[in-house]
Amino acid sequence: MTQSTPKARARGPQTRIVHAEDRLTPGFEGFQVPVTRASTVVFPNLAAMRALVWSDDSQWRYGLHATPTSLTLAQRLAAIEGGRHALLQPSGLSSISNVYFGLVKAGDHVLIPDNAYSPNRDHADWMAADYGIEVTYYDPMGGADIEKLVRPNTKLIWLEAPGSVTMEVQDVPAITAVARARGIVTAIDNTYSAGLAFKPFEHGVDISVQALTKYQSGGGDVLMGATITVDHDLHKKLKRARMRLGIGVSPDDCSLILRSLPTMKLRYEAHDRAALALAHWLKTRPEVAAVLHPAIADCPGHAFFERDFKGGAGGLFSVVLDRRYSASQVDAFIEALELFAIGWSWGGSHSLALPYDVRSMRTASSWPHEGVLVRFYVGLEEEADLRADIEQAFAKAFA
Repeated sequence: MTQSTPKARARGPQTRIVHAEDRLTPGFEGFQVPVTRASTVVFPNLAAMRALVWSDDSQWRYGLHATPTSLTLAQRLAAIEGGRHALLQPSGLSSISNVYFGLVKAGDHVLIPDNAYSPNRDHADWMAADYGIEVTYYDPMGGADIEKLVRPNTKLIWLEAPGSVTMEVQDVPAITAVARARGIVTAIDNTYSAGLAFKPFEHGVDISVQALTKYQSGGGDVLMGATITVDHDLHKKLKRARMRLGIGVSPDDCSLILRSLPTMKLRYEAHDRAALALAHWLKTRPEVAAVLHPAIADCPGHAFFERDFKGGAGGLFSVVLDRRYSASQVDAFIEALELFAIGWSWGGSHSLALPYDVRSMRTASSWPHEGVLVRFYVGLEEEADLRADIEQAFAKAFA
């Protein structure tokens, strides 16, 4: 007598929901990258799971490290900048932190330009106080003279060209030449150019840090950063640090930036045209003592800008107001602006303005101006309207 095969038990409704058998017509295709949300990555078998190598970018391991959405964004960012590898972090500052924790340890020495992004300075001071890192700030316009500050334990040199407040443009090739001769890694905060106007790897830089919060997002609504490299061994060091720190990004946020990337160059050029026109007009105003715009000849490092930058300057520049105006009068001027909002960051559609006390931000180089510095970010409003807004605010605050 043959034994019959037991009839398969019908699965309950909750199990059918969890293990759904979706039936979709194949062949759907759209322009946007699909959003892949996942923490767990499912392996076909145990052998595949056990064969994983954390340093192999072609393997899926865990959603924290990469999903199809985040990896697509990373690859596109690397291509824009001329790099081969990109790692995503939840903010620009997180990308800076990734460089520190990936490359330096107690007893190592780091060089940082005096015009660096203030949170970078804060991070370095914290590392010096609590982690035994030695930090030296240097004159951003020193060029090859940076060799005088290099020590046997110097492991990292930061660059920022131009400085995001005072706008000096460093002689990047001169500094990277010194670093390469001494086997020192260089990292640049390249957020100002969005990887469009300045190609750091063509000038000897090892790591480019981007705050994707800015032009890549373009909407003032996403926080993200990236470290971009050419060298695979350097990429592995940064990747190991990111993995150990547990740093990851949201695929939904990646999708927002992917949506904005196709228009980034067009937006950057629009910001650049309006900002340069506004800067030239401000040079004619009696209220302004100096205009700090890298594309204008009297900005420090203008010759390096002309030599190394090929895609404009975007929407960010600064002015120094005449010294006869007090800090409270400058505050009144900024608060009288109607189209320029008060806020940090840049890269979005709305214009911004902020005052800075530059002398309080410097420790290694002198500041030649006596008036208060105001940084403008020019958004996507009509340039004539922004000009009229500044004019009426001058009249109200400085009458």
